[in-house]
Amino acid sequence: MIEVTPELLLRAYAAGIFPMAEGRNAQTVYWIDPERRGIMPLESFHVPRRLRRTVRNGAFEIRCDSDFDAVIAGCADPGPDRSDTWINPEIVRLYGGLFEMGNCHTVECWQDGRLVGGLYGVALGGAFFGESMFSRVRDASKVALVHLVARLITGGFRLLDAQFVTEHLATFGAVEIPRSQYRRMLAEAVSTDAAFPLDLSDEGLDRVLKGSTFGSEDG
Repeated sequence: MIEVTPELLLRAYAAGIFPMAEGRNAQTVYWIDPERRGIMPLESFHVPRRLRRTVRNGAFEIRCDSDFDAVIAGCADPGPDRSDTWINPEIVRLYGGLFEMGNCHTVECWQDGRLVGGLYGVALGGAFFGESMFSRVRDASKVALVHLVARLITGGFRLLDAQFVTEHLATFGAVEIPRSQYRRMLAEAVSTDAAFPLDLSDEGLDRVLKGSTFGSEDG
């Protein structure tokens, strides 16, 4: 059996494949190559009106890459809307290795010194692969997503891979595209130079919030 390493994982991402586990207590991982892929178009990312107010009010302290272990643990924990997750110890090991290599990043929401939500994903060239998010208080994961997109745009990324489109992600503009179209976009993105900025200027955040001018949902 071929050992799955962080380096092999990066090659899989470059080919359009990603790993998952059957559950958080599963012993192995398997590879996913969906016929239709969820992406979040950066140029049309939509922030609902109420969430824009929450982001501007600064309800959370935003940090990046400050506590990877706590973020992936939060993503692996079951929650009110999920009895199990696909993040098992092997996934934790692999993405911990990518984090040490500088290819995995977190966006974290903190309140009163406590991590209350966030997300993590993989950066490869100008492609970012969103992996998982969690929230312990209202809107924490949503605010983390807004800050992620602002950083990706600032850093010159071309593709935000959402893997699968959920009802939640659709409110931000996520769409499904065929595998063939995704692979063309992926090839272009991974060959692009981009850098994930740990810090974000007010202008970088405003660019995303001001661009969300259509719709008036309060979600």
